[in-house]
Amino acid sequence: MTRPSDNDQYAVPARAARAELRVRGSRFAALVAPVEDESAVDARLAACRRTHHDATHVAFAYRLRSGRYRASDAREPAGTAGRPILALLDAAGLVDVLAVVARWFGGTKLGTAGLARAYADAVRPALAAAGVETRYERETLEVACPLDRVALVKRLVAPPHVALVAETFGATARFTLAVRRSRVAEIEARLAAARVDVRR
Repeated sequence: MTRPSDNDQYAVPARAARAELRVRGSRFAALVAPVEDESAVDARLAACRRTHHDATHVAFAYRLRSGRYRASDAREPAGTAGRPILALLDAAGLVDVLAVVARWFGGTKLGTAGLARAYADAVRPALAAAGVETRYERETLEVACPLDRVALVKRLVAPPHVALVAETFGATARFTLAVRRSRVAEIEARLAAARVDVRR
């Protein structure tokens, strides 16, 4: 197979991860988590607010692959919480990602620069612990072929670029393939050359 281009791949957190930080009496509890859409963001935020119901502030930032993003200072001085969190997510090149930081005020004001630094410092270890998973934009191909050509189709399955989603066997074999977008034309051409029916 030819080498695919990189314009159909994106990075997301591999897992949810947490970290804690204390700065001059204030406690910061950070969570970094993968999210697929704004409903998942809302659910995660609601869970964090329930868990940290006694926190003074619950600031957050998220960026989705759809292009949607938001940063909230949660009543901290403007630009001292949500913006530094979002800047870290962007620097990591992640999408479909949410970072939440709950803060319990410890009695000593940190100043705007100190607050921004503390929120970022709380997120960094959670971001590192979450890791990175590369994913691909995909298209679904529906394939139908005679039973004697099943092996030809199966040889094209090469995760993560071409994944077998489903298969059924009857008078003909039917397959559902999830194909990395940059490889769709190539896979369609190879199936056509093998005289296998394929449609998107």
